Amino acid sequence: MRIAVDTGGTFTDCVFVRDGKLRIVKVASQRENPEAAIGQAVAAALRDLEDTSGAPEKRAETRNLDLVCGTTVGTNALLERRGGRVALITTAGFEDVLEIGRQARPKLYDFFVEKPEPLVAASARIGVKERLAWDGSILEALSAREIRRMLRTVGRLRPEAVAVCFLFSFRNAVHERRVAKVLRRAGYLVSVSHEILPEFREYERTSTTIINAYLAPVMSRYLSGTQQRVQQVWSSTPSRKRTRAVAHGSEQLPRAQKISSDVPRVQVMQSNGGIISAAKAATEPVTTILSGPAGGVIGAEYVAEMAGIKKAITFDMGGTSTDVALLSGQMQTTVESTVSGFPIAVPMLEIHTVGAGGGSIARFDRGGALRVGPKSVGAEPGPICYGRGDLPTVTDAHAVLGHFSNAGLLGGAFALDVERARKRMDDLRGTFRNVQQFAEGILAVANAVMEKAIRVISVERGHDPRDYVLVAFGGAGGLHACALADALEMRGVLMPMFPGGLSALGILRADVVKEFSRTVLLAVNNATKTANELRKSFRALEQDAFRALRSEGFATQKIRIEGRLDMRYTGQAYELTVPATGDFVAAFQTAHEKRYGYRDPLRPVEIVNLRCRATGITEKPVLSRIPQAPRGARRPAARAVRCVFDGEMQTATLIARGELRAGQSFAGPAIVSEYSATTLVPRGWKARVDDYGQIFLPQNGRTKRNALRP
Repeated sequence: MRIAVDTGGTFTDCVFVRDGKLRIVKVASQRENPEAAIGQAVAAALRDLEDTSGAPEKRAETRNLDLVCGTTVGTNALLERRGGRVALITTAGFEDVLEIGRQARPKLYDFFVEKPEPLVAASARIGVKERLAWDGSILEALSAREIRRMLRTVGRLRPEAVAVCFLFSFRNAVHERRVAKVLRRAGYLVSVSHEILPEFREYERTSTTIINAYLAPVMSRYLSGTQQRVQQVWSSTPSRKRTRAVAHGSEQLPRAQKISSDVPRVQVMQSNGGIISAAKAATEPVTTILSGPAGGVIGAEYVAEMAGIKKAITFDMGGTSTDVALLSGQMQTTVESTVSGFPIAVPMLEIHTVGAGGGSIARFDRGGALRVGPKSVGAEPGPICYGRGDLPTVTDAHAVLGHFSNAGLLGGAFALDVERARKRMDDLRGTFRNVQQFAEGILAVANAVMEKAIRVISVERGHDPRDYVLVAFGGAGGLHACALADALEMRGVLMPMFPGGLSALGILRADVVKEFSRTVLLAVNNATKTANELRKSFRALEQDAFRALRSEGFATQKIRIEGRLDMRYTGQAYELTVPATGDFVAAFQTAHEKRYGYRDPLRPVEIVNLRCRATGITEKPVLSRIPQAPRGARRPAARAVRCVFDGEMQTATLIARGELRAGQSFAGPAIVSEYSATTLVPRGWKARVDDYGQIFLPQNGRTKRNALRP
């Protein structure tokens, strides 16, 4: 039994498979106790599975539970400065690398710009007398006396975690290993740079290692609590009680099954689009910063492929934020991310996030201009229409405009108090003439913020959004998708099945992924010599990769290895990543021209880092085909509702998503309602339903039926 859970700011989504079909459960998130919401979601999923028809003894055959989590715990802890107390052990004289950083200023012409406070105070940075040369040779050995002094200092600081980062340890980790061994023996939670990021650039390596140490106590507590909560839920289900009775009463049951049946396995989604064990995530939490959004990209890539779409932009709008990413042949990754002002150099999917979601707060600034976000009301107290909130949000704007057709959320199980929202928004509308104008203004501002985000990952990277289809998901994605696609002149909108749970579906389909890297700083002068050096270095990384995945239980035929190279022109400060196959120099030249607008074939090129991405292939659930519409029923059943579209009250058709059949089509204005989301189809747009229940909306009906196919 495999269950995926994605914890968002407003709802916690749970996706699982029952009778060969995907199912989704949503429960309210609990900001201060996220594992409690996970327990509720898993309990609801297990209750659903308990209802499966069949004999009790047949149901008892399911003895294992795998739970895969997408989490924002690490992200929120970093943004809100709620991590652990950290001490830094570094080479003497380099204690202030965090303060110095890079020469680049966040705001070039702002004399009063304030950099974020370092995560480790100056008093907690311990310089140790040791020194390696650039090639890894020892210039000053680390003495036992220096280690004892360091250990006494750490003892006085009483940190929750310790980060260790020595100069040039990516070349030779002998000193880091000695220090880490002593600290771990003393009982400290230790993050070591050669384990987290064995690459050059001491500032980025130090920052990444410190962030890992900063998040480790928080993530350890969260994962431990999640494991305990899921264990309690799993043990209390009727089928588990029956299974335990069989396991303890029959000597024929293999011992391995007896053990595994009692311990649910918890895994965690990484920022790079792969999953790792909870134990690994607890020691390397820096790899989970974009855990939830990464699942959304994987889910969007799958549904786009099912629809025959080659070029897509993902649009994941939830309750707190909106995440966008570009898909063009393969998922884009980066090692140059910045979160809350701190560089993080581990591989991540290239996702751009803005603070615009259903719960984003609308307010007026000191100049009287309307602003939306980035602050959100979250699940508690929630929007005004939820019955407890007191601040106007994007969700409230949709509610008063009639976009939920007074039917509530979650299939009607979550009622909305629209009249309460209307009265409160009337009190807070400022200079707007009425509530309708105020609500439309909120949506217009939110759309502008999200349109800018899409331009960042498309236009600013050399991609024309007019060549792409917008894959919209998240609980609020369908409410804004057509407006954004229209503004950017995109080819259309794809509304997948389970839009409110697509991130969880992506997590459920994710493979186990391990990333390995090594700095080589290799000049590409002699092609034969370079190839030999690469083969030798890659062989060592591949051996580590195979060893790691075999320890996770993957057979060799289920392991896929991909090599990548970080390359640059000699003298440049930053690199571009290209596949380590074929003519990688030509691939670099092409990538450089696309990113920066020029190439220089006569300029020497160097390889900075080798990267090895090891993937353990997992079994994946698939979307099922839906029934075909009978002849004469090409238009879905609908009823008329009144709501505001394009600034005027209109009569729209209300369509239940669950009643749609393959081959049906309909035109706007329409509202498509379902358990996990709501979709708005404005006037002039036409929609059609494919064999898998996905809704495609070509741009204002102008795209031909097969235009998506290359």
